[in-house]
Amino acid sequence: MPVSGSDPPIVRDLVLKVFETNGRLVDSGNALVRPAGLTTAWWQVLGALGYSLHPLPVAHIARNMGLTRQGVQRVVDLLVARGLVALEDNPHHQRARLVVLTTAGRRALASAEAAVEPLDRKILARIGADRIAVAISVLSEMNEVLARHLHEPAAFVATSEKDKI
Repeated sequence: MPVSGSDPPIVRDLVLKVFETNGRLVDSGNALVRPAGLTTAWWQVLGALGYSLHPLPVAHIARNMGLTRQGVQRVVDLLVARGLVALEDNPHHQRARLVVLTTAGRRALASAEAAVEPLDRKILARIGADRIAVAISVLSEMNEVLARHLHEPAAFVATSEKDKI
């Protein structure tokens, strides 16, 4: 059903498309990075570390990637066991150790990035850099609204109560 740009159901259409795209990203990522001995979840954590300017604790990786701390901790534990990341003391927090890429982790991340590069080129050729930049901006703003809404429980309850009437 077509909707106008100001009609709230268009937001739901966007959300559903993001869910669909996420599923395809996970499936495609798993297929592409499997030869490197990785899964999409492992690649996601390695990428969060590889693109960060400094080591991160598990909670920061989770927050940056929109994942649960428990889920990231599980992945980090597996990556530590495989020698792809190491844990170091955190000078700012006694219990929240820093996760750092090992040399093997950097190689695995580079291998994953090389595996997905042809798909990246296809996406760029089809969509174009300008439209991708707009999509990044839209999703960033959407994430900001979601994050703020989650920290405003009174607004959520008030909206929910109005919906019940």
